[in-house]
Order: sequence, then C-alpha cells, then structure tokens
Amino acid sequence: MNLLLLGRRTAMGGLAALLLVAGFWASWGTAQHVMLGDSRERGTMRVARCSSDTCAGPYVPSTAGFQPRERVVIDRSIAEKKGVRIPVAVKPGTSEVVRTGGPGFLHAWLPLGGALLLSAVVVAGGLRLPRTAWALALAGGTLLTASFATLAF
Repeated sequence: MNLLLLGRRTAMGGLAALLLVAGFWASWGTAQHVMLGDSRERGTMRVARCSSDTCAGPYVPSTAGFQPRERVVIDRSIAEKKGVRIPVAVKPGTSEVVRTGGPGFLHAWLPLGGALLLSAVVVAGGLRLPRTAWALALAGGTLLTASFATLAF
C-alpha cells in the first residue's frame, strides 16, 4: 500500500513540476525580450491595423543606431486600438515586436500564470496539499488578473 501512495505522489509531483517548467519555458521566450532590454532594439509602434490574432504598424526606434521600419507585427492582446502607440522591443532578426514596460512584463508571463492554476489542481487533488494548492492558485490568479488589468485599462 505504501508503494502505491509513493507512486501516486511521485507521479503527481512530477506532473505538477512538468506543468510549472512548461509554463516558465513558454513565458521565457517573450519575457527575455522584455526584461533584457539593454542590448536590444527598443522603440514605439503605432497600431495601424489589427487582424484576429496580430496587429501591425510603423516602428520608430528610441535607441541610437537603428532605423525606423514601415511595418512591424505584434501579437494581439485585448487593448489595441487604431492609432495607439505601444512601447516595444524588436525580436532580433525579425519584424516581430513585443510589449515592454509593466503591461509587457505581465503579458509575457501569462503562460506561467495558467501553469500555476493547472498545477494547483494537480497539487490539491493528486498530492492532497490544500495550502500549497491555494498558494499556487492565488499566485496564478493574481498574475492573470494583473495582466488583464494592465492590458485592458
């Protein structure tokens, strides 16, 4: 009986860890461009038009040594309106940009927020650790709510 309990806890602990690592990994691709801005090309994008999943517009750099671009593309979030200027960082070697500042930082970590919520369910049901599950759920919910608030208002 103890081996079954150990096996279940090991499996659920591994699943919760896998969810958290996957959430971090999915977030890090965008977050590194937002957080590591010292050597990156930064500037402002003016939203010209949006489709269902992306927005595009002209880009003006704020760092010396870079040229303006007629068109850059950003993933669409909830607050883009035509004519809005968004502070962005350019992904090296592409015409894709990501938001910078507080809203960009929180938006980059959205996958981690979802992973925290999913792992809370696994920790509560599989590991029977309700306090830890509540802490994970609270952290994930706070991250998702803060991201929504900064992007919507």
